[in-house]
Amino acid sequence: MLRLLRPFTRAVTYTRWLHLFMAVVWPAMWMYLNEDWWLLSAVPLGLAGLVPGMRTVEGLQARLLLVGRRPAGDGPEIVTTPAASWGDRARTVLWLETRLLLGGLVAMLTVQLPITTDTLVRAGLGGGGPDGGALLHLSGDHWWYLALAPLPLVLLPVVVVASGELITRLAGRLLGPSPAERLAALEERTEQLLERNRIARELHDSIGHALTVAVVQAGAARAAGDPEFTDRALAAIEDTGRAALEDLDRVLGVLRESERPVSSRPTLADADRLLESARASGAKLDAEVSGPLEALPGPVSREGYRILQEALTNVLRHAGAVPAQVRVRVADGTLELEVRNALPAAISTPGRGSGLRGMRERAALLGGRAHTGPDDGDWRVRVELPLG
Repeated sequence: MLRLLRPFTRAVTYTRWLHLFMAVVWPAMWMYLNEDWWLLSAVPLGLAGLVPGMRTVEGLQARLLLVGRRPAGDGPEIVTTPAASWGDRARTVLWLETRLLLGGLVAMLTVQLPITTDTLVRAGLGGGGPDGGALLHLSGDHWWYLALAPLPLVLLPVVVVASGELITRLAGRLLGPSPAERLAALEERTEQLLERNRIARELHDSIGHALTVAVVQAGAARAAGDPEFTDRALAAIEDTGRAALEDLDRVLGVLRESERPVSSRPTLADADRLLESARASGAKLDAEVSGPLEALPGPVSREGYRILQEALTNVLRHAGAVPAQVRVRVADGTLELEVRNALPAAISTPGRGSGLRGMRERAALLGGRAHTGPDDGDWRVRVELPLG
């Protein structure tokens, strides 16, 4: 019983009723001028639906009166953008005409059902004919009319609730997004998700590299007990931390300003900074760089920098100050990155965390390949990225 009465405790039930009544205002104006012309009110209403901005007006009104304060995702999706195609205009016209028809029917029933109850009571009590505005005319006076008198009043709330639910469902279909708009929204959400994943990788690579260098340098300085080495370690930690802060400021700037260009991101032209940072942390690097790094396409150069950064970070984090070979080569329309390092006897394979997965994702995003794993007693990272 309480479930049946629940709709009448919600404000949206009555705002939907009001929404349907508002549809009758336009034909009522025509009836005021001439009762025979009220059907013609549907013609200018249909023409108004062809105006692109009409969908915005109806969408805002439907959101306010039909949906109410429902949480996002709970209820029909109603758009408020102007109609962008003739299909959108046609659905707006159909919405206006349907709302006019259903609103007129609900308005008539709202008035006539109480009048019908009054007519049945009068006929049952033998109190004379029906009211002048009644559509129901009864013949004779019968006592059993009194038993039927409550039925119209019971039917009235059913009409209110059912018509509100019906008009809300119709709004979702006729004022909802078109297939093209749904596809555009899906593409936008996909782009946002890709951007969030990219920013997460940026933070992981940049901050993870800085923290790894700082930890390794601090541990080495404490173990060495040499003031001169300690000074060099602190300088390296300072430089790496400053670079990480710059990267963090840039990434946060991208989050704050969606239109901010990505050209400020580091590229392989800045690879010397990575190599010097790794050397300062104790890694014995044998680096070979060949080819025109400055001429690399922006996306390839930026992602290549992050892949090299993550590979060097893994060397320091999992292997420590061990000899490593770094090869960066641009030739035959391909960028080749290779980092190879010896593994300490206590470590058979480095941890397989999000770093290796991030390198593979970056390579796959550019149509390239990434190979990571043990190779003849060493750990080898080899990445190939196409330039075109």
